[in-house]
Amino acid sequence: MPEAGPTVVLPGRPLTVGELLDSAVLLLRGHASVLLPFSAALAAGEQLVLLPLRTAVAAVPPLWWAPGLDGLAPYWLLLTVGAATEAMIILLVGNPAGRAAGGALLGHRATAGELWRPTGARWGATALLCVLVGTIMMLVSLPGPTWFVGFALLGAVAPALVVDRVTPARAIARSATLALRLDGRAGALRVLGYLVWWLIRVGLGWGLFTGLTTLGLIADGWAHAVAMLVWAAVNAVAYAALACLDAVIHLETRIRTEGLDIHLSRAPAARTPTDLLAVGG
Repeated sequence: MPEAGPTVVLPGRPLTVGELLDSAVLLLRGHASVLLPFSAALAAGEQLVLLPLRTAVAAVPPLWWAPGLDGLAPYWLLLTVGAATEAMIILLVGNPAGRAAGGALLGHRATAGELWRPTGARWGATALLCVLVGTIMMLVSLPGPTWFVGFALLGAVAPALVVDRVTPARAIARSATLALRLDGRAGALRVLGYLVWWLIRVGLGWGLFTGLTTLGLIADGWAHAVAMLVWAAVNAVAYAALACLDAVIHLETRIRTEGLDIHLSRAPAARTPTDLLAVGG
């Protein structure tokens, strides 16, 4: 295990909330060449998927507000679909983020080639869980406040799959179990992280679009296209950061509740990282 220090992504001990946020940023910075392009491609695809719904409700940039109460029902559908696509993207980016975090805990900095390599990455299972998580998030978002519960409980699905190496059938249950430990600490931290990045996204997205509009840099008829580009760029960073936060919260929760740090300190050096981090390994 790596020595604890200010520049270590995961020092192998329980962390404060501030240290967890710092760890997520360090993890993203160390693997930006993989996580950001992947997240950007998915965020751009999300904008294209949501475009027909935004057009149907006549939503306008920069924040895609509905025009009035008459469009509230279809706009609510737009929000639930957006909640589902967000969760799906974070889960997909969480696959390489989780594997990178697992390597960081063991003192190994995974290369871009290792993170892109399909061997052992369990992309097929990730895709299946992505669809399931998206469906769950859309359903729990319909009533409104229950979104918080769904988002809190599903943060560790990708890390459980690729780090803990549990079966796809167990990944969601394990994610919920870890989220509820220590009085729901992991779940609460995930929601906190989302709210922090939501404020950052709104500030950057609205500010950038408004600035471009004020300076007259957006030609007539291009407002929607520019807004989509702005939101894709802002969301790409946020989604990658949230995936990294999920990964570090997951491993830190295992340290707090399962003695993962003790297990690693006593494990034979000859064992592979996959075996060391697997549940029961």
